[in-house]
Formats: sequence, structure tokens, C-alpha cells
Amino acid sequence: MQFLPDLLQGAKVTIQVLLLSAVFAFLLAFLFGLGRVSRFWAVRFFTGALVELFRGTSLLVQMFFFFFALPAFGVELSPFAAGVIALSLNYGAYASEIVRGAILAIPAGQTEAGIALNMTRWQRMRLVILPQAFKIMLPGFGNISIELLKGTSLVSLVTLADLTFHGRMLKDNYTGEQVEIFTLLLLLYFVIALPLIFGARWLEKRAAKGVASG
Repeated sequence: MQFLPDLLQGAKVTIQVLLLSAVFAFLLAFLFGLGRVSRFWAVRFFTGALVELFRGTSLLVQMFFFFFALPAFGVELSPFAAGVIALSLNYGAYASEIVRGAILAIPAGQTEAGIALNMTRWQRMRLVILPQAFKIMLPGFGNISIELLKGTSLVSLVTLADLTFHGRMLKDNYTGEQVEIFTLLLLLYFVIALPLIFGARWLEKRAAKGVASG
């Protein structure tokens, strides 16, 4: 257990990257997802192009672009910023498809009921469609959260001292202790993932109870 203090230092950075990236990713997911169902074709085209760009290219290459290539355009980002931006855009693009699919899954009768009540388009979306769609999104959001945690390990490749980075440094310095190092590394990632797993299940159960009581 001599390696645990170093790995815990890296775990703090991993958690910071995870939380910040998750906030931005889910905000972008709703922004892109709503854009994909906009009545304006220009908005649909622009958001669709962004989503396909970040879904269709490698997360690692995106991270390298933000960290290594942007300085050529006069924009220098810290390893932390480059990692968070790349993770947010990439997973936000994937999660936006969950948002879009959930919105489209709501029966047309719900929209028609909102129109009958003289609601504006935004009121129908905010008060009728999104509350129902959010329950559909929860399982997908839970999976995206776990995948995002796994994706944070790539920030070590832009020199950010996260959990994986510390594990690699320890492996290089203690070549005979690799089994213990990587076992601890696996366990720490699993421990970080547990609140995400149980939190997602709790939210799904709460949402299911809401549907049943409704």
C-alpha cells in the first residue's frame, strides 16, 4: 500500500476532471439535442455538424488538437483545460443523441395537448416534453457518466497528473511492483465509479416511482 498516497493525489485530479467535464457535457448535450430538433434548419444543420464532428473523430486526437495544435493559432490551454474541453465536447455530442431520441420518443399527443392549452413552443418543451423525456434519458446518462470516467484516463497523455498518470510514473519507478500498482489503479477507478452507478440507479428508481404514481 506504499503507492496509495501517490495514487490518491492523482484520484483527486481525476475526480475534478470528471465532475467539471460532466457538468459541461450534459449542458452541451441539452444544447445540441434541442438544436437537433429545432424548427430552424440552419440550427439543425449547425448542431448536427458539430455533433457528427465530435462523435466521428477520436477523443484522443481532439485532446491533442486542443493541447498541441491550438498554440499555433495563438491559443494556449493548460493540460487540465484541454482535457476538460475535449471530454465535454466529445461526450456532450454522444449524450445529445440521447436527448434528441428521448424528445422524439414523446407521443405527438402531448404536443397537441400543449397546443390546445395555448402554450408556446418553449412552454410545451419546458413544461410538457422535457419532464417526460428526462426520465427516458436517465439510463443513457448513467452509461455516459461511466464512459466519461473511463475517458478521463486519456488526460494523462497531455501531461495532466491524474490517476493514470501517477500509475504510469510509479510503474516506471518501481518496475518490480507493477501488479500492486495496477491493481490499486483498477480498484480506485472502480471506487470512483460506484457513486455514479448507484446514483444513476437511484435516479431511475425515483423516476419510475414518479411514473407509477402519475
